[in-house]
Amino acid sequence: MVRLLEKRQRTGSVLTFFAIATFSLHILVLFLFLLQGLNIRQLSLRKPPNFVQLINGKPVANIDDLAREPEAIRQFISKTMISMFSWSGTLPPQNIEEVATPKPDLGILINTPQGGSQKITTSSWVASFALSEDFRKGFLSTVAEMTPPEVFSENPNQAMTSQLVIKRVYPPKQIAPGKWQVGMVADLVQRNRVGGAKLITPFNKDFLVRASDYFTNPQADNSTDLQKAIYSVRADRLEIYEIRNLCLLDDYNPNEDKSKQCGTGQTSDSFIR
Repeated sequence: MVRLLEKRQRTGSVLTFFAIATFSLHILVLFLFLLQGLNIRQLSLRKPPNFVQLINGKPVANIDDLAREPEAIRQFISKTMISMFSWSGTLPPQNIEEVATPKPDLGILINTPQGGSQKITTSSWVASFALSEDFRKGFLSTVAEMTPPEVFSENPNQAMTSQLVIKRVYPPKQIAPGKWQVGMVADLVQRNRVGGAKLITPFNKDFLVRASDYFTNPQADNSTDLQKAIYSVRADRLEIYEIRNLCLLDDYNPNEDKSKQCGTGQTSDSFIR
């Protein structure tokens, strides 16, 4: 009888140990699954590496994710502003047929500060995605006020076009990690399609630019032309977060106090955040 009890106790001890070991193993597996899930999530949220183009054409990963080449910043400013203020009344051609017979630009309605709404060109709307989100809405309202309704006119005697003629883009001046100040001297030339009468308006601006994140289009094959254009704008990994009037009374110096240089207390009567 005593031997039978001892045998049962040993069997119970083995089963208890086996149950505890199995439970511990399950806990360990669950912990590993959680750890693996966290690692996968971190990989999905990781920003893509910033590449620098070398002279020999080979791209290398840049350790500093906030670093940008000065020439890339200048080209970003030029490309964005030309797209923003070049109004032809037609959409950019997407194929050979549209080069000969471009589609008319119907425009996009934007709310104005006065409570109404005015049209901007499709190219201006696409280019606006190069601006920071908090600055973009107010800037589009200003562009809408500047855009003549004649840009969208189907009457050739009334239709107008606009072109931004850039004279100079100054070298970027770094003001903080991942932030730069860039001056640009240009003219906004508006003219009638018939007759050639034109209006030239100075467009001298100071841009505050910063590095931004960018994620590739997850559905590139199924995207529309408009969606592809927006993703291409953000691919520069830069964004404009403020625009001020540029004073040209003296030689341009980003470090100078513009209010003292211009003799006024305001850096801009428009285009300001």
